[in-house]
Amino acid sequence: MDALKPQRNEPARMERLAKLPVFWGLEGKRVVLAGGSDGAAWKAELLLACGAELHLYCEESELSESFAALVAKGQMLRWHDRPWAPDIFEGAELALADCETDAEAGSFYDAARAAGVPVNVIDKPEFCQFQFGSIVNRSPVVVSISTDGAAPILAQAIRRRIETLLPLSLKDWGALAQTIRERVNLRLAPGASRRSFWEKFVDRAFTERLDEGSEERLLADIGMQVARAGSGRGLVTLVGAGPGDAELLTLKAVRALQAADVILFDDLVSAEVLELARREAKRMLVGKRGGRESCRQEDINDMMIRLAKAGKRVVRLKSGDPMIFGRAGEEIAALEAENIPVEIVPGITAASAMASRLGVSLTHRDHAQSVRFVTGHSRQGKLPENIDWQSLSNPSVTTVFYMGGRTAGDIQSCLLAHGMPASTPVVVMISVSRANEQRWCGSLAQLAVAVERLGVNEPVLIGIGDTFHSASAAFSVTGSEEANSVSVQKAG
Repeated sequence: MDALKPQRNEPARMERLAKLPVFWGLEGKRVVLAGGSDGAAWKAELLLACGAELHLYCEESELSESFAALVAKGQMLRWHDRPWAPDIFEGAELALADCETDAEAGSFYDAARAAGVPVNVIDKPEFCQFQFGSIVNRSPVVVSISTDGAAPILAQAIRRRIETLLPLSLKDWGALAQTIRERVNLRLAPGASRRSFWEKFVDRAFTERLDEGSEERLLADIGMQVARAGSGRGLVTLVGAGPGDAELLTLKAVRALQAADVILFDDLVSAEVLELARREAKRMLVGKRGGRESCRQEDINDMMIRLAKAGKRVVRLKSGDPMIFGRAGEEIAALEAENIPVEIVPGITAASAMASRLGVSLTHRDHAQSVRFVTGHSRQGKLPENIDWQSLSNPSVTTVFYMGGRTAGDIQSCLLAHGMPASTPVVVMISVSRANEQRWCGSLAQLAVAVERLGVNEPVLIGIGDTFHSASAAFSVTGSEEANSVSVQKAG
């Protein structure tokens, strides 16, 4: 089992934060605010919306029109017609001020700190212990966005995008969650079954309309989770991580990562993808990479079975699509033999990512009548012996070789020997969709030399066929390719 030990440093569970996001309960709490400007009025509205008992200190001449209207409404706002003084901080939960000068801001800040009250001076970050974010309000669901004061316009743009993603009905679903939470906690113990219930709750919140039967259906879900918890078994989800770019993950893949207790991930899975996983999930590298020391497939199967039998929700995270050259068949068979539930979440396979990056259709009707994905790496580390080279040698068949870096010379020789023209367009891509992506476009006659120049330490994808002609033509202009040399383009 030594092969299952981590072979690289794990990504940090939490990258560095500029500020700690904290949601502060202010219901019935005393908050003091100095200044009557429009900016102060906006902060007052936020504080009052949280149920704070707000005490405003400023002279009448300082009250803006909007703040005067707010004072007239009453609510939990008490206006003191005098300037602030050190005595206002007693019993306060928070202190805010709108100060014209740095000297006044410094005095307010020092007085609040001396009284032990957290302080914010509006629009003067050097005198702020805490800051306000841009808010999306679906209370009790509240989203706050901060750029640490660097780009308020960016925060507002992010808020607008989130507004479009969160349905207004989320407010009602949040209220329903508060209603049933105690019943859920009484019937479901902390851990996988309770978390699974809330994950299904979230799926409903984003896909169903809240109606009179919603609560009954949720209570039925509780019963199902109780029954499942009694079985003592977890499940395994095979998840496709795509070619590397985290933005190419499916929503279902992200949900699976967020629900995992344990993540067994391949060496090619990017740190950006792992960053989207549940923070508490245990992450284990089970690296499988051609030409390098890797875990035995039998050990990976045994680990998945053992963890699932212990009641864990296991995610087997594979680069690309788990059902394309991902040994998923062996893993599914092993799990099913032990009666362990298996779910599959497909991912974007590397060939699709390559086509997207090149702007090339793999099945362009003018150039390709079919497309084939072929492994360039058998169990013995060589080309498989049963490849039908005669059919692949037709340039109108788009062929993409996976893991073909170390066998590129043999691929070239076999295709030429079976009649494929030496001028057939070929594309080689390294680390497709990643920051270190490289690409080469040329002809079949140059393939072996090109791969030798590129190297095989990163994932190599080889595309062959007439459909790549447009990519080759574009590359010959930007890459300054010579007949007997190899030019490489990096991502950018």
